[in-house]
Amino acid sequence: MLTVRRADERGHTALNWLDSYHTFSFGEYQDPRYAGFRSLRVLNDDRIAPGKGFGAHGHRDMEILSYVLDGSLAHRDSTGNGHVVGANDVQLMTAGNGVIHSEFNASPTNEVHFLQIWIEPDAEDLPPAYHQITCPTHEKRGKLRLIAAPKNGAHDGALTLHQDARIFATVLVPGERVSYELAPDRGAWLQCATGQLTVGDVLLHAGDGVAITGESPLVMTGAGRGPTDFLLFDLA
Repeated sequence: MLTVRRADERGHTALNWLDSYHTFSFGEYQDPRYAGFRSLRVLNDDRIAPGKGFGAHGHRDMEILSYVLDGSLAHRDSTGNGHVVGANDVQLMTAGNGVIHSEFNASPTNEVHFLQIWIEPDAEDLPPAYHQITCPTHEKRGKLRLIAAPKNGAHDGALTLHQDARIFATVLVPGERVSYELAPDRGAWLQCATGQLTVGDVLLHAGDGVAITGESPLVMTGAGRGPTDFLLFDLA
């Protein structure tokens, strides 16, 4: 079964420095129909104005990923980490037993566009940790590039999640196709970040997502006139 979540149905926060769309309940936007999907709790599509951002704030017991689509994001946290996350970079912060961090647009002139993803971990009170990888476009072009997985399913170049979840990033041009075998007891979430693609006979546009259960193989095909960037979550 495919259940589509259209971009224009999402929650929306509009501030003078932030334009954020919420696939699932987040902050003041609460919808019991969209309180997450399996261990995937938050999927925000964020654009931050130049030089602006989220000041120091706390998190705990959550795996928090940032997938930068355009621009650069400056990260600092209470463990001493300070990094700039650029386009095609993926950051993972294990909030664990508590961490304070900030996220700002690293550019004084250009907007930053990124997906903020929260996954519920399989254990509480883990030690806070930070990791970052780069996934150049050629590593995602026409293939499902694993960017995060549990320790026993990860490989060199993938981030390690404290959860039975696998995240893939892919770039397709129109007509290009990839497929994925989804185990019968698992579910998938597919998020179209940019461009257009089809999954089965469903056409997705930028910002659209789809919950998938009981369907395999999944066949994703690039559509529209330009490249498509999407994430596929395989969730227990």
